[in-house]
Amino acid sequence: MKTIVIKIDKGAVMEEVAQTTSYTGAKMMDEDSKAYDRIFTTDADRSQLERFWTESRVATCEKMKKFLESESSDETGFTITLSLSSSFDESLKESMEKELMSFFVMNITAKWYVFTNKKEAGEYATAAGTFLEGVHRKACYKKRPARPVYN
Repeated sequence: MKTIVIKIDKGAVMEEVAQTTSYTGAKMMDEDSKAYDRIFTTDADRSQLERFWTESRVATCEKMKKFLESESSDETGFTITLSLSSSFDESLKESMEKELMSFFVMNITAKWYVFTNKKEAGEYATAAGTFLEGVHRKACYKKRPARPVYN
């Protein structure tokens, strides 16, 4: 078995969520003058975003439970340790980290949009699910064994 550790930086996730909601609100100002104030996440929204962060952690653990060795969370982020096949292709680890980061951003944004931007909430939720499924597929992937070459 191979063990990999994936860390998700909470500050980076929340910054991406803020950028996404800011951009969306600004782009919608032409059709809705109150869109920016309604959609953009602020420090006052932090407790709700914290709940969505926790729900994203739980969803990750649920999806990856077949491989889950341990998980932990603190103020700085989320760490998940996975026990994968000895045939796991370790070159996939970096893309798994990036995809899981994208899942957290999209999932938190989707949950926020249920309150503030219902029209786009479904698209973000679908994208979040796709990212989490991609992490799971990579965890299941096994590198083909290489045949020895004899001279």
